[in-house]
Amino acid sequence: MSERLVVIGSQWGDEGKGKITDFFACHADMVVRYQGGNNAGHTVVFDGHKYSLQSIPSGIFNPATVNVMGNGMVVNPESVIAELEKLHVQGITDYQLKISDRAAVVMPYHAALDGAYESLKGGKLIGTTKKGIGPAYADKYSRIGIRMGDLLDPEYFAERLRDALEIKNRELKMLGLEEFDFDTIYNRYMELAEKLAPMICDTSDLINKYLHEDKKILFEGAQGMMLCIDHGTYPFVTSSTPSSASVPVGAGIAPHWIDTVVGVAKAYCTRVGEGPFPTELHDERATEIRERGHEYGTVTGRPRRIGWFDAVVARYVGRLAGITNWALMLFDVLSGLDKVSICVGYECEGEVLQSPPSTISRLAKCKPVLIELDGWKEDITDIHDFDSLPENAKAYVRKIEEVTGIPVGIISVGPDRKQTIIIDEKLKKF
Repeated sequence: MSERLVVIGSQWGDEGKGKITDFFACHADMVVRYQGGNNAGHTVVFDGHKYSLQSIPSGIFNPATVNVMGNGMVVNPESVIAELEKLHVQGITDYQLKISDRAAVVMPYHAALDGAYESLKGGKLIGTTKKGIGPAYADKYSRIGIRMGDLLDPEYFAERLRDALEIKNRELKMLGLEEFDFDTIYNRYMELAEKLAPMICDTSDLINKYLHEDKKILFEGAQGMMLCIDHGTYPFVTSSTPSSASVPVGAGIAPHWIDTVVGVAKAYCTRVGEGPFPTELHDERATEIRERGHEYGTVTGRPRRIGWFDAVVARYVGRLAGITNWALMLFDVLSGLDKVSICVGYECEGEVLQSPPSTISRLAKCKPVLIELDGWKEDITDIHDFDSLPENAKAYVRKIEEVTGIPVGIISVGPDRKQTIIIDEKLKKF
């Protein structure tokens, strides 16, 4: 088994990555987040306690694990400190957290602009969390962004902030919004910098040292591949690339280090926000699955849209990200259904597609080609090995492997760490 493991979301986010990363983080020397920001919520449950994280890596619960927020992230210092304070209240006080000095900073004006841009779209909302993630990435690529390392140099930070406000305040004024005061932001971010300074460093150097020492490193993606800015259902996407292919850039390592990729997928599909969703259900089955799976957004609380497992998406994501195994999540939620379905193709204007089209205009016309399987009634939440699952449940797993061409390595039958079935022996060795 490789000492480097990437865990990515393979649908529209909210697949249960928090549980899987937490499961492997128990054995990892380092956990690295390589993209996204505090718009990505995930929930971790163990020992009867539930924890919600947004930007902090899932290894934060293990005192022996070094947690890294990589250079590919956009970091909101206010959010990081708020998350840490919440964890302290819950008794999580012994941890190691490092933040890349090259990570972009989410500033107050980014959230203001995010909300304004969304409002201007009228009825064509993207469904952003309005936390400033997109504008922060936009400033990064416009080269007017501020980076975490800048906060350690007060004079340089002041220069960067003045330059940024010269542009951002003009945008805000144009949009009829209140402009931001330099002194207010500068003084507040100097306070935040003082608290975070011990954590800010060259994380690429640290990660590479661990790689060369053959340490166990878990690379944790946020959101899901169908929200990828390049390959997702554009424009209803996030502002970064959750793919394992972005690990080298977002973490600051060479590509040859990546060889094992676990694609986290629900046993069905969900989506929060706007955009086409070919397998979406609009009947009582959607309501039943939503309530049984507690399908509400970790960050927003929004009810998630429900659909059948989409093998078209799974095959597409599998080849883009080099997925070596599926982690099939919330499998227990399907227990009790008379029938379960899997989408194996998209029917679009008389043609059956095997891969998602690039435009949402065409994707919106796609109808799922479904195969139906018998469901199972048994409670599976206390089962710990694959062979003990009901025959129909095993048949469902094998059918997913057949139609995606990728083996299932993990099955989750409940929210707790212990409610996890490991099928692939190699994954037991991480």
